[in-house]
Amino acid sequence: MWEEPSDITSRDLFDGRGGKADAPASNTFVFEKEDLDGTTPKFVVKDASGVKWKIKLGVEAKPETAAARLVWGAGYFANKDYFLPVVKVTGIPGDLHRGKNLIGRDGTIRTVRLKREDEHKLSDWEWKHSPFQGTREWNGLRVLMAVLNNWDLKDVNNGVYAGTDRNGQPVRLYMVSDLGASFGKTSATKSGKGKLELYRKSRFIVKTSRDTVSFSSPGRMPVYEIFALPEYVRRVKIHWIANNVPRGDARWMGELLGHLSPSQIGDAFRAAGYSDEEVQGFVEVIERRIGQLREL
Repeated sequence: MWEEPSDITSRDLFDGRGGKADAPASNTFVFEKEDLDGTTPKFVVKDASGVKWKIKLGVEAKPETAAARLVWGAGYFANKDYFLPVVKVTGIPGDLHRGKNLIGRDGTIRTVRLKREDEHKLSDWEWKHSPFQGTREWNGLRVLMAVLNNWDLKDVNNGVYAGTDRNGQPVRLYMVSDLGASFGKTSATKSGKGKLELYRKSRFIVKTSRDTVSFSSPGRMPVYEIFALPEYVRRVKIHWIANNVPRGDARWMGELLGHLSPSQIGDAFRAAGYSDEEVQGFVEVIERRIGQLREL
């Protein structure tokens, strides 16, 4: 789940875990198949080198790209994500189930996240039944999700991947593999993703005791959303992830994130296509939250 980031002060949060070497060679792709998992439009494409990518369209493209870099910067594993402001995909069928309105007639698509598909997902993993449950690293991941305001912490958004450690040995990598619901509101809402003003206005720490600290994200859905009962129940069931984190583990995460410079944090958002003004705003909020954690 976590490897100590001994190079944390110099990690490249612009290119992220994949670095420049794994980045897309161009912005032109060939359609392979549609992916109907989740609620966000996605499909698999292939580039000229034969590398397969999963393209995510819509409002999650920017926040997911930035979040993946910050998660990796703190020593957790993340997918190799890249943001492109515009791509062109040939061979898109006319019977797509989702996202048709986001695709131009010539296959042009704007504001996309691309994830390399050369890592094999073995299974999902559950927060309540993780082999890391109760460890500092597991608690630290809970805190990090609260820092990002990632409210969509359903177990199906976690992935176990076949990979290698820094010594080249085969390992199972435990990731939060869907980070698109970050940097907005603290509870489920389609419009509350990647929005600086919503992120800036949201609460972070909601309660502290001598031994524990509780956060606002993932928050419960608003009561007026109870008409969407199945989703409301699912959100109630994951709210515990935000509560009663040991203070020492929360402070550990603050100290860890404190090694990232404002420039590094800003690079994560610059890589996701945010404007200079937005980058500065996001950095200010994250720096403030890091300070709150270090004071625990």
